[in-house]
Amino acid sequence: MNKTNLKHRLETLALSMFRKDFFGIYHGSISAKTESSRFLINTKEAVFDALDDLSLIELYFKKDYRWNQASIDAKIHFSIYSQISEAKFICFSMPQFTTAYSLKHDLITPKDYFGFKEIGTIEVIDPKQFEDWYDRADSEIAYYLQTNKTNLMVIRGYGVYAYSRDIHEMAKKLAILEKSCRLLMLDNSQTNFDTE
Repeated sequence: MNKTNLKHRLETLALSMFRKDFFGIYHGSISAKTESSRFLINTKEAVFDALDDLSLIELYFKKDYRWNQASIDAKIHFSIYSQISEAKFICFSMPQFTTAYSLKHDLITPKDYFGFKEIGTIEVIDPKQFEDWYDRADSEIAYYLQTNKTNLMVIRGYGVYAYSRDIHEMAKKLAILEKSCRLLMLDNSQTNFDTE
């Protein structure tokens, strides 16, 4: 796949995810592996709210001056790409219902059909303390994804990391997860309302 087409696919998905509130202004990251030791990722100045306006930069696995312009999440994406060969696309997002649900639950067990069939039960990982999270995140996220043989990781109060060989499959799983968490929260609020 040529880089122009790859860039366009990332821009289109980033805009869609921004509109669904998975990304915020200057918040979130999306990347695609371009070669065995290179990947495209958004810059730290990237604004996700317009098509063809996503600032992307290609990074080599060997760090150079370009890494200073890249997203704060570049180290985490690099760690996943270098340890998980199936990772072709990576996304970090903070979908509001999934993130909110993760604050009070250790497991996400969808009660809807698509959540049950497509993602099943997902463990919520507690980062413990946020003070040194970015110092640990690159190794802990890649290690968890690799050892648990999963391509979705929900981190309490932080967001979701996902990877896939197919960009549409990754987006689909994130969307299903978010819809399932929204339904779980609505179900919980209805249950709480009924008991009052």
